[in-house]
Amino acid sequence: MKALARLIVGLVILGAAVTAPTLESINYDSEAYDATLEDLDHLYSYENIPVGRAEIEIATVMPSGNRELLTPPPQPEEAEEEEEEESTPRLIYGSSPQEPEFTGVLGPQTNEDFPTCLLCTCISTTVYCDDHELDAIPPLPKNTAYFYSRFNRIKKINKNDFASLNDLRRIDLTSNLISEIDEDAFRKLPQLRELVLRDNKIRQLPELPTTLRFIDISNNRLGRKGIKQEAFKDMYDLHHLYLTDNNLDHIPLPLPENLRALHLQNNNILEMHEDTFCNVKNLTYIRKALEDIRLDGNPINLSKTPQAYMCLPRLPIGSLV
Repeated sequence: MKALARLIVGLVILGAAVTAPTLESINYDSEAYDATLEDLDHLYSYENIPVGRAEIEIATVMPSGNRELLTPPPQPEEAEEEEEEESTPRLIYGSSPQEPEFTGVLGPQTNEDFPTCLLCTCISTTVYCDDHELDAIPPLPKNTAYFYSRFNRIKKINKNDFASLNDLRRIDLTSNLISEIDEDAFRKLPQLRELVLRDNKIRQLPELPTTLRFIDISNNRLGRKGIKQEAFKDMYDLHHLYLTDNNLDHIPLPLPENLRALHLQNNNILEMHEDTFCNVKNLTYIRKALEDIRLDGNPINLSKTPQAYMCLPRLPIGSLV
């Protein structure tokens, strides 16, 4: 019985196999069938394919059959490049998009081919040229009001050094080697208020503008003839006059009425007259402004001329013996 049962089961299985449809082998024809997701980016290279003829093949783990692929529109690369070029300013060799103009900003050119405000220091209307070993006055900007050129080697002041500087109010040339000044170097400066020429080698004082309020020519070589007669007469606003260490043998007269300080230390003044400071014809006259007179270091005996100080608010400082 068991053998018969086995025979019947075998026949049934054989019949089923014969009646079943034949399966054809499927050829997927894909090189990327066994590819992983990490390998897909390296399978194909499209760098050399023209944009207009691009055919994009996408590899998948299990391809789903043939289907029409969409071709992406060509990218306007050339147009973008042109736009970028237009947005960037085209430069001429040796230039920049906003090249600054230095003409007039750094002042006029000096003899060393440097603008004055590059060689010196310019702050607003003030020019500082201290300790630069200059041997001449540099060209100054037109709006210069205050000029400092101390501790240099300037030997001469020419008539055109300060020409047309109508706003110039202060000149300080302390500690140079100045021995010569042109007669018209300062005379035509309409706004000049302060003039400092101390510690030089000046032998002759030129004509000065009447607008001066402060003059310091100490430690020079003016001597007996270095100051012209009535040099300070018309300077109605002159408040300070410093002439120390100049080998002067007299007090320059007449002195402006509004003078407040007169320093004549270390000169060679031997005598003084009664009308040097006061008005002998008017005994009630009082010179209120002149409170600071220095005559110490001179060979004069102040006690010999007491009438010369009667109109002063304070006695001069000097020797009384």
